[in-house]
Amino acid sequence: MKRRNFIQLAASSLALPVLIDGFGAKAFARQSSFVQSLINLADQSDRVLVIIQLQGGNDGLNTVIPLDQMSVYTGANFRKNIAISETKALKLKNYAATGLHPAMTGMQQLFNEGKLSIVQGVSYPTPNFSHFRASDIWMTAVDSSQTAFSGWAGRYLDKRFPEFPDKYPTAQMPDPPAIQIGYVTATTLLSPTDSMAIVLQDPDTFARLVGDKPNAPATTLTGYVGKQVEFIRQQQASSVSYAGQIKTAATKGKNLATYPASNTLAAQLKIVARLISGGMQTKVYYLTMGGFDTHATQVVTTDTSTGTHATLLKTLSDAILSFQTDLAQLKVEDRVVGMTFSEFGRRAISNGSFGTDHGTSAPMFLFGSAIKTPIVGKNPNLSDLDNNNLKMQTDFRQVYSAILTDWFGTDDTTEAAALFKDFSVAPVFRQTVTDTEPVASELRLYPNPASSELTLESSLLGQGIATLEMADMQGRFMSVTTSRSTATSVRVNVGHLPMGNYILRVETPQGLLSKRVMIAR
Repeated sequence: MKRRNFIQLAASSLALPVLIDGFGAKAFARQSSFVQSLINLADQSDRVLVIIQLQGGNDGLNTVIPLDQMSVYTGANFRKNIAISETKALKLKNYAATGLHPAMTGMQQLFNEGKLSIVQGVSYPTPNFSHFRASDIWMTAVDSSQTAFSGWAGRYLDKRFPEFPDKYPTAQMPDPPAIQIGYVTATTLLSPTDSMAIVLQDPDTFARLVGDKPNAPATTLTGYVGKQVEFIRQQQASSVSYAGQIKTAATKGKNLATYPASNTLAAQLKIVARLISGGMQTKVYYLTMGGFDTHATQVVTTDTSTGTHATLLKTLSDAILSFQTDLAQLKVEDRVVGMTFSEFGRRAISNGSFGTDHGTSAPMFLFGSAIKTPIVGKNPNLSDLDNNNLKMQTDFRQVYSAILTDWFGTDDTTEAAALFKDFSVAPVFRQTVTDTEPVASELRLYPNPASSELTLESSLLGQGIATLEMADMQGRFMSVTTSRSTATSVRVNVGHLPMGNYILRVETPQGLLSKRVMIAR
């Protein structure tokens, strides 16, 4: 049963006020533990997460371009030697201040269709610039001063499928909780005791396993040695755990969309779509794409819209578009959400080798038909750097929290256990109005961040206020006191609220106003 259909049925039969496209879904569902349990049960047979790791540290500033700051961005002391020109940047629907790299036409299409979210300025406090350590932090979801030997998704799956793999497969879960295409299981998928994933080395291994290439040569070696190498590789494929289940799903599944040739990521995503359409109950798929450590020759000097980085972004963008198109044609896209992550971003200012060095915050992408908020956060402020680094807006664990709570439907206890603490939810899957969206121009709020009191101004307030609500990023409503300053302004006392992100919503006769608020002291 689709979770969406189940919630509609439960709401109509039990009169539960579920606002699944808005803020109150999780908070209201908690009023009935019975209904929440059933909702979670519906989730467990339905929803899938696809994780794409961009290895090397993607340059976010040339990926998502701040068109509102081009004079700084293209300046001689900033990125003149690698900057993407404003005329070549891809425009985004309803977001004139933000553009995408010209190679990302596929992801531009998805954004304009409402199937791609850009989370701006993602990092964590006291970031690390080592590839290995930074990757470990992202995979384990620990603070930079801590270590762990299990991954955030592995801990979540371990809670959901306890004592895997010893007591599996079962009738309820006949398939592996996670599948990775690669050579070594990513830390992300490790539980405290074991791996929650089975590993397929590459698309060729999959093809051999399911019989698509039963006699394809795996080596150029001939004679006795070649036959022995071929035998070993065939044995490796046939010995993959859950081989029977994978073969069955691959036989039942299919691909309807055309995937780009010579695109390694597309080849991996094609496998994922086929397994999902074939009924595989695996919850997490993990894919990797390397090459993003662009210290030098990131661009072609005669045309900065081309070069190594452009090729990487085109590969990523074309693959994701094909995958999403396939899911839609297979009629399973409402079951699948994807995300990209890279161990860090790059420095705001380019180097003399037409490249970029290790930096801090960068955008994350989430894609799928469940996306509600196109852009979370703002363009980074290029005039307010921290030692040549873009400042953090969103902790990456807030994105993980959104996936665990709003996508997989976990409770607070499970989310906190998976992330070692409770994080506010990035509003990717919640309908919000941020100060980067056109309708928000009707609403002015200051100071923001606020410490004790903030002022809300709008001409619409002069028509009266029906309700004024402050909610945290988990949809819980906070009690606040207000007072009128003028006919078109209201003061809101927030001195008692914990530091963090909130949404202030005001209902007027003209409509609903909403704005994101940060409390900082």
